Amino acid sequence: MSDSELIKRAKKISNRYCVGNGKDFKLKDFSTDPKKTFGPEDKPIFKEALQQGVDILAELQEVLYAQDKWSVLVVFQAMDAAGKDGAIKHVLSGINPQGCHVTSFKAPNSEELDHDFLWRCTKELPGRGKIGIFNRSYYEEVLVVRVHEEILKHQKLPEKLITKKIWDQRLEDIRNFEKYLHRNGTKVIKIFLNVSKEEQKQRFLERINEPDKNWKFSSGDVKERGYWNHYMKAYEDAIQQTSTKDSPWYVIPADNKPYARIAVASAIIHAMDELELVYPSLSEQEQSKLQEMKTLLMEEKE
Repeated sequence: MSDSELIKRAKKISNRYCVGNGKDFKLKDFSTDPKKTFGPEDKPIFKEALQQGVDILAELQEVLYAQDKWSVLVVFQAMDAAGKDGAIKHVLSGINPQGCHVTSFKAPNSEELDHDFLWRCTKELPGRGKIGIFNRSYYEEVLVVRVHEEILKHQKLPEKLITKKIWDQRLEDIRNFEKYLHRNGTKVIKIFLNVSKEEQKQRFLERINEPDKNWKFSSGDVKERGYWNHYMKAYEDAIQQTSTKDSPWYVIPADNKPYARIAVASAIIHAMDELELVYPSLSEQEQSKLQEMKTLLMEEKE
């Protein structure tokens, strides 16, 4: 299959999960499982499809780096155990490390709390020609902070600014921030790995039962499950208010990890293909200089 055919296939897959204009978005309209049932016999197919996606991404990233005009920011958000780390690891396995940077955001530290909520993420934005990956992001400020409003009390905000409108205001700020980034050459796409509560439970049990996975488990993860419905409402609202044509959300079914990784790769391929990337062309003078250098090299005496 040619590159153009693979990109066309990736777009077909990603379009299933692209929200675009989020005005009428409802989370219940997006399944956590792909419609088709897959079995063990499909594993080689998944592996081959993902590798094809990885190879295409590597080619696109090389042109992005050479062109040095656009940058790409991929934001990953999800509930715990949805597969963010695995998706990042597998989908970006073929990318040149010089052209990609992954940043994971935890709870803000004292320095970060002395600034606006976008500040710590702004510092990590990718430069031109680069791909930036945010493992969690500024969206935490309208997700976990919204679910646990007591966190606002420790964010040093003036009390008169903490009103009932604060979540709509923050979402408006994010929407405008992403519009600003697009206008300045940063393509932003957001990935929500949509895992079911039952699948999350099974993955937590695996982390408990398998010694090699014990380190992944935190008791706090189970506590957060108690706020599941609150999180789903916060995600739905965030996607409704911030998914746009230029900076869309992709709501990826995450109960099947191999399929989710293929869908994630497809979304990134789709976004990068829209940039119409091309290698830089040289002027006639530069081309002439290249030929001179070629002649000198060919005439070298060993």
